[in-house]
Amino acid sequence: MSAGGSSVTAPQGPRHIAIIMDGNGRWAARRGLPPSSGHKAGVERIRDLIEACKSRRIEVLTLFAFSSENWQRPPKEVELLMSLFHSYLRREARKMKEQGVRLRVIGRRDRFSARLQRAIAEAEEMTADGAAGTLVIAADYGGQWDIAEAARSLAAEVAAGERDIDSIDEMALSERVQLADLPPVDLLIRSSGEQRISNFILWQAAYSEFYFTETLWPDFGEQELDAALAAYRKRDRRYGGRDEGGRSEGGLEAQA
Repeated sequence: MSAGGSSVTAPQGPRHIAIIMDGNGRWAARRGLPPSSGHKAGVERIRDLIEACKSRRIEVLTLFAFSSENWQRPPKEVELLMSLFHSYLRREARKMKEQGVRLRVIGRRDRFSARLQRAIAEAEEMTADGAAGTLVIAADYGGQWDIAEAARSLAAEVAAGERDIDSIDEMALSERVQLADLPPVDLLIRSSGEQRISNFILWQAAYSEFYFTETLWPDFGEQELDAALAAYRKRDRRYGGRDEGGRSEGGLEAQA
């Protein structure tokens, strides 16, 4: 796939989908239920989505489960989210192993309890040999934190005399951010109607296609996934180039 001046036609793909799972609270409120019911329903949705992605040959599914800013939520809600995360890992890791799905968790771990940290490590180890697909869960993750960590690691090498400062460029940072070893994020989906990415994969989404849906996350099923895939496949991904009709991406002409 070229990033040059000619038009680049999107393959059937995508290979890698990332989703901001939003709307659990509103889903519960509309039903007169407590927020906990929405979060529980949202967790159950993940299982179905893994199966749907496998059947559609999507190699990587990355889910934004808990952001760095979510610690600011009410303590009881945070406690519930941590409990659901722990339960999910314990319940689903063995099933993912049987399905051949590898689990990876990205983000900080030092603010999680020792019990949750152990559950994460054990689930990742149990599924490490999965070759049928990868599920990435972003937990205590922030895009700005990710970029800062990558920059910090490069700066440490410069300070130690292991790297020349002139060698730090876009490629060097791309190799240090989370998900660097996985296919690029082709499609970023957000449920619930909000149209922002909320500090999620800021670097990795530079050339992702965005898809926003009014559907609340607990209602996001195969029909909604297929609608997002259909929209993606109609896009003309030019990566900053120009199509045959002269349309460009980015820069002054795009702003005219």
